[in-house]
Amino acid sequence: MSSGRRQERDARLVLLRGGGARPGCIWLVGAGPGDPELLTLKAARILASADVVVHDRLVGEGILDLIGAKARRLYVGKRKSAHSVPQDEVNRLLVALAMEGLTVVRLKGGDPFLFGRGGEEMLAARAAGIPCEVVPGISAALAASAAIGAPLTHRGLAQGVTLVTGHAAVGGEPDLDWPALARPNQTVAVYMGLSTAGRIAARLLAAGRDGGTPVAVVENVSRDDETRLVTTLAELEAAVLGLSGPAILIIGETAALADVGAPRTADVPERVTEAAR
Repeated sequence: MSSGRRQERDARLVLLRGGGARPGCIWLVGAGPGDPELLTLKAARILASADVVVHDRLVGEGILDLIGAKARRLYVGKRKSAHSVPQDEVNRLLVALAMEGLTVVRLKGGDPFLFGRGGEEMLAARAAGIPCEVVPGISAALAASAAIGAPLTHRGLAQGVTLVTGHAAVGGEPDLDWPALARPNQTVAVYMGLSTAGRIAARLLAAGRDGGTPVAVVENVSRDDETRLVTTLAELEAAVLGLSGPAILIIGETAALADVGAPRTADVPERVTEAAR
């Protein structure tokens, strides 16, 4: 941030805090799947100018490094069956911070409006009369599709794509429209589906999806410990044993196009250099 912009922001905050007439603002920022280079320029600029950043567990360390040195960092990460801060409390926290006249960034893995509860946070801000804007992020399904070279849609193979969550209550299974998801010539991208992969496969098979349907699995997409594999719907449950990180399941004919052995660009700097010339 330039010195002029910083002075302008500081003057605005002094006015807001002194008069107490107006709140600050809330930015819902998508951090993408983890690779800092997949962050948008707008997201990086807002992170650098934030007064406080409220962030999730899945935000990559390289992205956290982009937060301004003077900004407060508040961790409210969630994982399955272990929510460090319940969502209602997160909503109240964001509103309370903004009411202090602060520029508040809610930094979320992926995209705020795709299985990120960004809608709930936006509505809480609206109800409190606080300005709230959304900066989209690259969602994990898009990043995984690009990483392995398996399009989510492809002429002759997939006319559409459906994004669903595999999350379910403890001991339960996802509540999804299985007959619709079992139709051929479409891609189904499943978020948070590792623990329910067996149930998902069984339901799709029972609804008529062919057991030989290809499935690509990408764990920790775009990160240094990214893992990729391709299996079939019938073999999915066994194939994901041993995986524990956040993963995307890409189910459908286009998964057969995946090249899980392709090197990441970070591993082939010469190729990147040549392409840039």
